[in-house]
Amino acid sequence: MSVARVTEIIASSKKSFEDAIESGVARASKTLKNVEGAWVQDMKCTVKDGKISEYRVILKVTFVLED
Repeated sequence: MSVARVTEIIASSKKSFEDAIESGVARASKTLKNVEGAWVQDMKCTVKDGKISEYRVILKVTFVLED
């Protein structure tokens, strides 16, 4: 039997939502062992001078705890 934990992270990118998601998962995987999945809880962007300046995502990352 395995036990998993979910943690929330926020990631950002100047390029796209997809890049923010990939960056967030990659960074979480450096710190957390056994990352098994992630889902996007929220997406938002910041606007400067009428243009998107940053894409942000709130991710729920699931990882399995070791015995």
